[in-house]
Amino acid sequence: MTEQSRARFRTEARAEHPDPVLLCLLAAAEHPTLPEPDDLGEAPTPEALLAACEAALERHAAAVRRAVAERAPAGPEETAALLAAVLGGRERFHGRQSDYRRLESSLLPEVLRRRRGLPIMLSLVWMAVGRRAGLTVHGIALPGHFIVAIGGPGGGDEYVLADPFHGGRLLDPEDAARLVHSAGREFAPELLTPAQPLDVVLRVLGNIRAWAADRPEHARTQLWAAELALLLPRHPAQLRLERAELLVRTGDFLGGSAEMDAYAEILDAFDPDAAARVRLDARAARHRLN
Repeated sequence: MTEQSRARFRTEARAEHPDPVLLCLLAAAEHPTLPEPDDLGEAPTPEALLAACEAALERHAAAVRRAVAERAPAGPEETAALLAAVLGGRERFHGRQSDYRRLESSLLPEVLRRRRGLPIMLSLVWMAVGRRAGLTVHGIALPGHFIVAIGGPGGGDEYVLADPFHGGRLLDPEDAARLVHSAGREFAPELLTPAQPLDVVLRVLGNIRAWAADRPEHARTQLWAAELALLLPRHPAQLRLERAELLVRTGDFLGGSAEMDAYAEILDAFDPDAAARVRLDARAARHRLN
């Protein structure tokens, strides 16, 4: 990302009400694989890509608004069925197991283009379209599988759960518990609390980092995602070490070793042994310059 675009990402992340959709669009618009060239062989600017994605979301929201006007859903279950009919049915937003092996499944412009993606990305589409259509749609960050909670037209405490990855299939609490158990965790009611916007963005970037970590040839993509996560006001401290190691892996030996030394100073206070190991890695990185 350019300094200007990173400054905007940082500013939006620190807004009073950060928008996870905007942050994911800002991030993806700067990724080296996006955007694709147009018919003239030229890649549109990030601003043009953002405008195109916003227009696509608005088109889907307009379709949902028309469906709401025609059907007048009486409660959350009917609202969820309406969203599933429009987004999962007519527009065919869904996911497949093979999507977990594709970087595009975590890049929102590509998800909007392909109508395919990871559960969290498809849930973001539902959340964004729902908000633009005046509906209550919250993200639910279950371990291993992101879903949504849908309220009635007027909001309130009543809601139903839906799985955008499977076209909006309705879930009962037992279904949610099975998803949690399949991820090796115990179900607890607080897991159904709406996800915080910045936690959603951090999870999206974490998915990208995990995808790239399994593919050493994509170290620069992992570095890009780590650096974006570090711009968020809350992030795991371990990300600083990950970035340092990635700088070394991508050839910036001095920059990476300096970051390792800085991280070691933080570790000194509570884990001197780990700090010593990090300093050894920093020294080894500097030696690679010889």
